[in-house]
Amino acid sequence: MNPLDIARWQFGITTVYHFLFVPLTIGLSALVAGLQTAWVRTGKPHYLRATKFWGKLFMINFAMGIVTGIVQEFQFGMNWSAYSRFVGDIFGAPLAIEGLLAFFVESTFLGLWIFGWHRLPKRIHLACIWIVSVGTLLSAYFILAANSWMQHPVGYHLDTATGRARLTDFWAVLTNSTMLVTFPHTITAAFVTAGLFVVGVSAWHLARGRHVEVFRPSLRMALVVTFVAALGVAITGDLQGKVMTEQQPMKMAAAEALYTTERPASFSIFTVGTLNGGREIFSVKVPGVLSFLATGHFDGKVLGIDDVQAAEQAKYGAGEYRPIIPIAYWNFRIMAGIGFLTAGIALLGLWLTRRGRLPANRWVWRAGVVSLTLPFIGNSAGWIFTEMGRQPWSVYGVLKTSASVSPGVGATSMFVSLLSLTVLYGVLLVIETRLLAKYAKAGPPTEEEALGGDDSAEPSFTFAY
Repeated sequence: MNPLDIARWQFGITTVYHFLFVPLTIGLSALVAGLQTAWVRTGKPHYLRATKFWGKLFMINFAMGIVTGIVQEFQFGMNWSAYSRFVGDIFGAPLAIEGLLAFFVESTFLGLWIFGWHRLPKRIHLACIWIVSVGTLLSAYFILAANSWMQHPVGYHLDTATGRARLTDFWAVLTNSTMLVTFPHTITAAFVTAGLFVVGVSAWHLARGRHVEVFRPSLRMALVVTFVAALGVAITGDLQGKVMTEQQPMKMAAAEALYTTERPASFSIFTVGTLNGGREIFSVKVPGVLSFLATGHFDGKVLGIDDVQAAEQAKYGAGEYRPIIPIAYWNFRIMAGIGFLTAGIALLGLWLTRRGRLPANRWVWRAGVVSLTLPFIGNSAGWIFTEMGRQPWSVYGVLKTSASVSPGVGATSMFVSLLSLTVLYGVLLVIETRLLAKYAKAGPPTEEEALGGDDSAEPSFTFAY
């Protein structure tokens, strides 16, 4: 393997791993804030118990997200120095704002929330967790603004003297058309992730008849959030598909493995192709659906891979502009399929738990626990599709990935780095899983513990972690 391949593997592994924590952090912070709001407004102890229980799991995930996210910054300078030099002027602004403003707000007010129990007035303490939640949204916005610029570069000019992209319009970067559909799609997916996380843990306890007064309200809240957010994922995903078709027609064609231009274009539920993804052997298709996803009309025209390849060669010069088709095709289906499945699970769960009911069938609870894993798989598939579907570009139409890798770092150094980080992240995965499982199985505090003035559990847990 050459340095480029190793650098791409390392960035892919570490980023997919980091992105396991980000959506859960975003969604869970808002759910915790919602539960604490319910306690402040009603005074009911079970809402306070739920707040402290889910808040502890949120803190574990938040801490792990910080640890794994730091490595992302190092990689830009270590493996992607040519890329960093090219985009530094563009990325500097949104990433600096994210670090100095959004993340500073998150960490500061999370500290106040952790140590402020029974010390701050109730409503001020409640405001702290809401500010943390808003901070996570701001962090996501600025990071996605930087990523959206890679998908659709705007607000810049190319400095021919230095070979660098220069920022000319920061507002254009923040209001990039790609950004305006990517942000709501990512945030709604984050709420699906947090919703099913709460569903899964609640189902585990309810199957055993434990803490019903805490976990049944948590379950119902999470099911509603999951269903509404899943609808949001579908709507924003549809909008994102139309923008993607306009800006990156190759990605849409690769998502369907559509080699020849069609009007109308069918959407395949399942396709078997050659090993290299170059030819379709068998497929099950729904007429007109791809046309609607791409254009908003069931008889719309969708360009095929071969035609887009020819057009991009004419525009950018000779080369291979097709991503790895099977990866794009299947990750798109995993992402979309899980999105619809989560909506169905939430709707079914709401029906089974209506009017105070709790299912007696243990298979229902087991399915609820297993459903916890679905959004993490879907998020990873969506990220892989988004980034690998853009290949061979690191900045679409401007900078190729092959020109972005560090020229002075050899394959051996990169391989040692890849191996070390993969092992480290494997260890962190074990730690994260065991911590979450330990505190999730322990259940919420008792009413006396939650209402008592002794809040030493929160600070001691934080320092121990």
